Amino acid sequence: MFFSFFARLVAHLADLLQPVFHASAAAAAIVLFTALVRLLVHPLARAAARGQKARAALQPRIAELRKKYGTDPNRLQQEVLALHAEEKVSPLSGCLPGLLQLPAFFLLYHLFSSTTIGGETNELLGHRLGAAPLGGRWADALADGGLLGASGLVYLALFAIVAAVAGFNYVRTRRSTAESLAAAAGSGEQVPGLGAVGRVVPLLSFTTLVTVAVVPLAAALYVVTSTTWTAVERVLLQR
Repeated sequence: MFFSFFARLVAHLADLLQPVFHASAAAAAIVLFTALVRLLVHPLARAAARGQKARAALQPRIAELRKKYGTDPNRLQQEVLALHAEEKVSPLSGCLPGLLQLPAFFLLYHLFSSTTIGGETNELLGHRLGAAPLGGRWADALADGGLLGASGLVYLALFAIVAAVAGFNYVRTRRSTAESLAAAAGSGEQVPGLGAVGRVVPLLSFTTLVTVAVVPLAAALYVVTSTTWTAVERVLLQR
């Protein structure tokens, strides 16, 4: 019943948007749905941004704790947690906005991967973004016209958007990671493997390209819209 309700909701949104977006109305409805989800979790994103600034301010004190209890990992962990509790800073606050979006992503994934919903034919699978069906994947587009076919061009456009956002995130993450490494070096900390982490973490932004390539196009639209929103949101919240 839940999936049937959500399918009707997407269909009604598509009907409302059809005069403007025509055959791509369902795709526009998914983008609108993604924006609504992001608006709902925006207060948590603001809290996460404040938490990130607070955690950055605690780094000098955490460095002192590492110097003092570096040979006692259990005591160090206790002291760091106590410091976060004292300053009312949650080390997990930055994860909440992303975790709360996962149900929406899996909902779209299931909805556009199922041929039937509530025992009836899933009519949403007939909707398209340009020439690409919302229930199709990149492999289907390659099989139907190749990389530069009508469906393939839709995916190339999405890949271009994701690559641009990932590149932007890569530069920002690399800069912030370099600052963290510099702070650690300045405090005299020697954390094994920290340099390798600094090289790998910025590259994680590009894993979104893999997600877009393997999930149904409807779910890929959610990912592209959400990651773009996140990039813009972080810039605005960190100003």
